Amino acid sequence: MVDVRRVGILSPGDMGAGIGLALSQSGLEVLTCLAGRSDLTRLRAEEAGIMDVADYDTLVQQVDLLLSVLVPSKARSIADQVAASLQRTGARPVFAECNAIAPQTVRDIEQVIRAAGSNFVDAGIVGSPPRHAGDSAHVFCSGPDTSAFEALGEYGLNVRVVGPEIGQASGLKMVYAASTKGTTALWTELLVAARALGMEQALREEWGPNHPIAGRQLGNIPGMPRRARRWAGEMDEIAATFGALGLTPKILEGAGDLYRFIGDTPLGDQTSREPDPSLDTILETLTDRLER
Repeated sequence: MVDVRRVGILSPGDMGAGIGLALSQSGLEVLTCLAGRSDLTRLRAEEAGIMDVADYDTLVQQVDLLLSVLVPSKARSIADQVAASLQRTGARPVFAECNAIAPQTVRDIEQVIRAAGSNFVDAGIVGSPPRHAGDSAHVFCSGPDTSAFEALGEYGLNVRVVGPEIGQASGLKMVYAASTKGTTALWTELLVAARALGMEQALREEWGPNHPIAGRQLGNIPGMPRRARRWAGEMDEIAATFGALGLTPKILEGAGDLYRFIGDTPLGDQTSREPDPSLDTILETLTDRLER
């Protein structure tokens, strides 16, 4: 097993800070670069015990493994910045691409990082942000050499190798997220439509109190709005994944459109530091936006 003592995280948002907390509580030093980041991100990093360094050049020189954990739309630009730092400094930490992006996007980023001289691991995170070592997030990884990433299994993460090829872990992340976040979009939209049609109560009566799916799906919706803007980009990546296989991308493109619609309401401004809105509040807000 590769000796990993210092891990860098870009960026310590909700998920990145959660992973950083699990790793730091398990004995690793965790670093990041907070230049240009928000006050909330800085607070999350401080609470997770993540040390701030001045710039990416400093970061890549001080860590053994660098985890890219941010919104899908920023994955390529961050990889380009890291690659530039690798080239300037000659540092060679392993780069793990942990974002919710399509396999073809991951392979493009792999080329950028390998050209700069570093090893590359494809990874996908499933579950909520960890709140302590051994918490709920599962992390898939794939690639010809995943040993550095596998070492995190000794430090509070649930790591599983799913294959030897770049693109396999991200592909698994895409289809899994389609089954969870993709279906949450469908259930949200159908409930908004039912309310707008004046048929919500009739729909619930038709489901009955013991519907095998409805209760669980409705329970997933209140935690969604504060994630809607990030999930919109993730749906786009899933759509691109399906499209590249010859399947229709339109189902998940529609889910992305719905999340953008939600993100354009005040619901999208909420943070994880605030209580989730009720399902009724969500439906009322979205139905009102339709009417206006």
